[in-house]
Amino acid sequence: MIEATPSGRRAPELPGFAIILMATAIAGVASYAVTILIPNQIGLAKYALFAVFWSSVYLAVGALGGIQQEVTRATLPAREGIIDGSFRACRFGIIAGLAVFATIAGTAPLWERSVFPTEGWSLILPLAVGVASYVMVAVLAGSLYGVIAWIPLAFMITVDALLRVAFLSITLVFTHNIVALAWAVAVPFPLTLLTLWPFIRLSIVGRSRIDDGYRALAGNVARTVLAATGTAIMVTGFPLLLGLTSHSEQPATVGMFIVAITLTRAPLIVVALSLQSYLIVHFRDNAGTFWTYFFRLLGVTFVAGVVLAVAGWLFGPTVFHLIFPNTLQPDAPFFAILACSSALVTVLCITAPAVLARSKHFVYSTGWVAAAFTTIAALLLPLDFASRTVTALTVGPIVGLVIHGAYLVSAGLGEQRRPTQE
Repeated sequence: MIEATPSGRRAPELPGFAIILMATAIAGVASYAVTILIPNQIGLAKYALFAVFWSSVYLAVGALGGIQQEVTRATLPAREGIIDGSFRACRFGIIAGLAVFATIAGTAPLWERSVFPTEGWSLILPLAVGVASYVMVAVLAGSLYGVIAWIPLAFMITVDALLRVAFLSITLVFTHNIVALAWAVAVPFPLTLLTLWPFIRLSIVGRSRIDDGYRALAGNVARTVLAATGTAIMVTGFPLLLGLTSHSEQPATVGMFIVAITLTRAPLIVVALSLQSYLIVHFRDNAGTFWTYFFRLLGVTFVAGVVLAVAGWLFGPTVFHLIFPNTLQPDAPFFAILACSSALVTVLCITAPAVLARSKHFVYSTGWVAAAFTTIAALLLPLDFASRTVTALTVGPIVGLVIHGAYLVSAGLGEQRRPTQE
């Protein structure tokens, strides 16, 4: 059963949702700007290399997003006599960040030539610095979600995204060097923390508590990171996987697929991913309206998916040609399929926090991991490039939905029977 907040009050629904949604919209526009700006400036072939670095960063960031989700679930507003949770979270974040940096640097000799065959170690350092810095971003954001501090969260989301667009734009004025662009991607993570901490600290220091000890917190984080890795493989890491499994394809073709996939799937998936921690808090603190809210979100996603699929079929090729006039062009059905796959992933991003809010870490992780393994397996099928890409984008999330859906159906039926038995 999901317990209500200690005060018995519901978490603020509309204001918090609206604030986070507006911040997400700004960050989404910034991401769109990067996706349009970079390939137009450096060309699709070179963009394929940049996209692999970008995807590597956000594959790791997406995986470590599990830290944010678990810290969100475990953090509650402070009560008198309870040790301040912000210091415990800070120590955990510092140790985890150092461990992530050491892991990337220590294992790099095993994979750097496969992932970055031309640049090698020149891209490892910005990758390690950016990802390790993100660990503290994830801990701080999770703590802010836990105490329902919407305004500081909105600033973190928007400042990080806007700094990245600004750094990339300035860098492009002087050079198209991939290593320089990589640092422009990585630096905003630590800079966001340094810039905003003086303003954010009053919202979190002394205002939170974490009921779990370090051992329990680390164990739960390990499971949510495992699940978040599955999420990242299917979304932010997909361009990296596509590049690694498509060495025989022309770089321009791979670049075109990556751009089309990123632009078409972003409207739904970016919003859904950015709201994961919000949904965990809402589902956790509002047991009475759990199913009403859950099915409402599913309905909105279904309608949005249909609208985007139709729009992609009718206008996708035209819009793509206007943005990238002198490149390869995808056809209309491809855009419609991409929109449908984004709706499937979005539904998975609704079922996942619904499961995690009930502290069902095993079901949560199993759904995402199964979806990720299915996605990877589909990319290795002996099919042509387009067919295996489409298969990976659609079949993966369906497998995850079957697992999460089976648990939620079982839980719902159990709740219906319980009042009757009582």
